[in-house]
Amino acid sequence: VPDGDTGTNMTMTIMSAAKEVSALDATGDITMQSLCKAISSGSLRGARGNSGVILSQLFRGFTKAIAEEDVLDIPKLAVAVEKAVETAYKAVMKPKEGTILTVAKGTADKASEVARKVSDIEEFGTIVLAHANKVLASTPDLLPVLKEAGVVDSGGQGLVEVLQGAFDALTGKTTVIVEAPVTSKPSVNVTDANVNNDVSTADIRFGYCTEFIIMLEKEYTAETEKEFKTYLSSIGDSLVVVSDDEIVKVHVHTNHPGLAFEKGLTYGSLTSMKVDNMREEHQEKLIKDAENVAKRQNEEALSATSQAPAAPRKPYGFIAVSIGEGINEIFNGLGVDYLIEGGQTMNPSTEDMLTAIAKVNADTVFILPNNKNIILAANQAKTLTEDKNIVVIPSTTMPQGISAIIGFDPSKSPEENETDMIKDMKLVKTGQITYAVRDTSVNGLSINLGDIMGISDQGIEAVGKEIETTCLDLLDKIADDDAELICLYYGEEVSEEAANALVEQVETLYPDCDVELHYGGQPIYYYVISVE
Repeated sequence: VPDGDTGTNMTMTIMSAAKEVSALDATGDITMQSLCKAISSGSLRGARGNSGVILSQLFRGFTKAIAEEDVLDIPKLAVAVEKAVETAYKAVMKPKEGTILTVAKGTADKASEVARKVSDIEEFGTIVLAHANKVLASTPDLLPVLKEAGVVDSGGQGLVEVLQGAFDALTGKTTVIVEAPVTSKPSVNVTDANVNNDVSTADIRFGYCTEFIIMLEKEYTAETEKEFKTYLSSIGDSLVVVSDDEIVKVHVHTNHPGLAFEKGLTYGSLTSMKVDNMREEHQEKLIKDAENVAKRQNEEALSATSQAPAAPRKPYGFIAVSIGEGINEIFNGLGVDYLIEGGQTMNPSTEDMLTAIAKVNADTVFILPNNKNIILAANQAKTLTEDKNIVVIPSTTMPQGISAIIGFDPSKSPEENETDMIKDMKLVKTGQITYAVRDTSVNGLSINLGDIMGISDQGIEAVGKEIETTCLDLLDKIADDDAELICLYYGEEVSEEAANALVEQVETLYPDCDVELHYGGQPIYYYVISVE
């Protein structure tokens, strides 16, 4: 079941590189060398998630190979693509086939082969891109989980989109991109406070706020504008069309943004295209509000720190990736110096890690990523840090991170603590209760949109219609006879009453275990469970 991270992570990674490139315009220093440095540095620091980090490494290897060139031809491009793949494979400890790496390698191999046969760069690009798509289509045959779910690898798909975009820019092709509808979260039993935060979307007749500018290339008269407005009114509402001699600014709410774009293209080329799913805006606002609160708290903390005398450098410091008011408090109580807000669907970048490292005044800094999709970014930040000893504890869940830091002993060396913290982390089994965003089949389980899923360290192990029942089903899978302690962290959309009622059931079913309940306040996951 895709979590939606990959596209976001790769987009933010490449946009970070694009931002660095755009900054060159202000300095006027646009050379092959400065361009390559901007692409490499921007993507490296902005890299988010595993696919984002791998994409940044592909850019890094590619730009390193061409930085000293004045002119790029097919042989040089083929060598650069090979170097890109070599660099990316080195960045991943255990490369897995059927992923973005497979697509990258297949593309590089084809580029080397074609470079010896063709001299026209458009023909070269066409052949290589066709092969990249062929390799992408083969990824389900290399990873059983992809085949079972009936999808190709999302990181590989992202890479193909990047390559296609580059080729389109080279050949002057303009592509109209329309955002796909985002599936909404299923309704659940929540507290009255949470109910008040929900907005009804039943009255939203047209779900997509669509905006764009037409760069006029044909005659556009008052009669033309009237015809255009009539057409847009037939597919939507909230219509605003403003024009002058050269451009037309369009705003419309519609269920078919593509139709609006297509009509606009009949008058000229499009720019500044934007599509927002209004049915998702309330949820996005809640997330943004939470991010703003966290940002303000960090700014206040930094302000307080700047006003206070500088604390002396200490032997050890801690950074943890965390999300949820309750879980943040737990990490703070355990002595974490700096919290990075993030997790599933909100992966911090390498730059975020570097910023955190700079704020922790310690000789050795331990980083707890607490998500498997953040470990690569943490390790990348480690390689970019020279004045501190960085130790990345490869925690993949919040409970693992909590257990790891509890196992820290200030009297021991960094190496001894790393060993002990990883050992303690591995004693924890984690369960997470969340919802499905699409229909699929995983591990022999048939999953429908809106189903409640129980996910263990091994993958999806329980599926149901009710949160509590699915939670108990998952516990049955992960709590064996050796279990001594069960902790439940309830999320922001679960009431304390519902959580207490669930704990009573758990205590009855597991009388030999200590059962603890904590407010986690995390989004997305109704419960996070740890079994020790």
